Amino acid sequence: MIVGVGLDVCDISRMEKLVRDGRFLARFFSEAEQEYIRGKGKAAAASMAGLFAAKEAFTKALGVGISADIRGISVMHDAYGAPYYALHGEYADLAEDKRIDSFFLSITHDAGVAAAVCVAERNG
Repeated sequence: MIVGVGLDVCDISRMEKLVRDGRFLARFFSEAEQEYIRGKGKAAAASMAGLFAAKEAFTKALGVGISADIRGISVMHDAYGAPYYALHGEYADLAEDKRIDSFFLSITHDAGVAAAVCVAERNG
């Protein structure tokens, strides 16, 4: 059963200013995410905007907003490049407390904007 949906957008130009700011990256992104962003070359700002939007969308689907260390929400990619969430710390605990078993994520980039949608699901 779907128990939450979150949607967020992020202006890519906003991230273009921050993509080289090591403090910003360390504050909002896990080590794996930072490595992913740095590996994207010219697309780094767009990728960073997509990951940031995905984190915001997750908190909205969970119904809590940014209430803990946002690095506890890591956006990873499977062998086909599809994004998924890896949760740690307080966000993992919140998902468990709310009995949410699955989160589905889609990220897109177009016209200078990155957008992400997250669907939270409870099985049983």
